[in-house]
Amino acid sequence: MNYRFPVRVYYEDTDAAGIVYYANYFRFMERARTEWLRHLGFEQDVLREEHGIVFVVRSAAADYLAPARFNDLLWVTGEVCEHSRTAMSIAQDVYRQDDDELLCRGKVGIVCVNIESFRPSPIPGIILEKLKDAD
Repeated sequence: MNYRFPVRVYYEDTDAAGIVYYANYFRFMERARTEWLRHLGFEQDVLREEHGIVFVVRSAAADYLAPARFNDLLWVTGEVCEHSRTAMSIAQDVYRQDDDELLCRGKVGIVCVNIESFRPSPIPGIILEKLKDAD
């Protein structure tokens, strides 16, 4: 499933040169993943309370291709590119809305963990079903 989330660049997102500070792209990606789960019908606090699980980032990589600047409107996409019983890799790209220029290409590895032991835990079947239905 390919999900798209809008983000506006605020002054606080930029560095001294007036462009988006590189680490903030990961913040934008995090927001998009949270909204993607919400779009599928899952709130992270409910998953923690009712299923005893949370999703944690295991790895993150990004290639920065062009700068985003203050007040730009962006699209942040997310698409599961692979998954196992306990983990998924999500390809996430950031585009400028007005010209569809690809600004950043990212890949984030997510692991489902038990909230008490912080050991890997199976991704709930209801989430995997939603992912499958969304393809």
